[in-house]
Amino acid sequence: MKSLFTFFLTILTFSVYSQKNPDLNIVDELDFEVLKKVDSTETILTKDTLNAIIPRDIKSEYWDHTVYNPFRDEVVVFPLQLKFEDSTYASPIGKDKVVTSRYGWRRGRAHKGIDIDLITGDSLFAMFDGIVRMSRYSRGHGKTVVLRHYNGLETVYAHLSKYGVKENDTIKKGEYIGKGGVSGNARGSHLHLVVNYKGVAINPEYLFEFDASNAIRSKEIWVTQQWTRPYVHNSKRQSKIIPLLTEAEAVASLKKQKKIYVVKRGDTLSRISINNNISIAAICKTNAISKTSVIKPGQKLVIEK
Repeated sequence: MKSLFTFFLTILTFSVYSQKNPDLNIVDELDFEVLKKVDSTETILTKDTLNAIIPRDIKSEYWDHTVYNPFRDEVVVFPLQLKFEDSTYASPIGKDKVVTSRYGWRRGRAHKGIDIDLITGDSLFAMFDGIVRMSRYSRGHGKTVVLRHYNGLETVYAHLSKYGVKENDTIKKGEYIGKGGVSGNARGSHLHLVVNYKGVAINPEYLFEFDASNAIRSKEIWVTQQWTRPYVHNSKRQSKIIPLLTEAEAVASLKKQKKIYVVKRGDTLSRISINNNISIAAICKTNAISKTSVIKPGQKLVIEK
């Protein structure tokens, strides 16, 4: 019984100290390999154990309600690893998810999220536990809710017709956050869903499967800049997705694959884009041409993926 008391006293001490020092991750600062006997059972207090017990203070940095992206001066280093506690997420809508527009290049602009079809007034739900950083009108996005999660991600729910949460509210996975709509710059009612890491938008379909399974592709997944650059993706079709599960795989994937495409009679940049599953913007960027450039039979284009 004494060891049980000591165990919880230790945890309480760490918790109080971390709350008083929000800028310090005490679990990372101290080297814990402590053995405590609790009811004759050995319990190992490792960093992972303590991180699970002591919630991360996700409000300690860049906590600004007034701007969509408070991380403008933050430098994000890739590849980076994301971790999830669960193997599934809660669906942001209460019916089958139909993706009408994907992450990628769309009408000459970067579309940094996915659009999910809904009817104005449909309820929306939080994909994960988190805290509401922003619940207000945002230029272009209209009525917007931004949830910050404990693994560093933020999920953005845009074009709402009604707010269901307030800033600083603590939200549980699957909890109601508002109603979908057509506010802001929207062509028809839909949910514009964005997944950000420190202000950098990640292709949501790289992380999650948007079908009935609500599956997270991996509880530990590595992200490279390929999945943060809309111009290498096409908003009309899903990119080929191969999750990177180790750092070695992520580093190896950075070696871009190049091939030479010889223009055929009747080819257009649009047709080449579709046949090679790459955006027109990516072709133009790699070959230093514009989307209005004239291409001729026999011309060689570099296709870089």
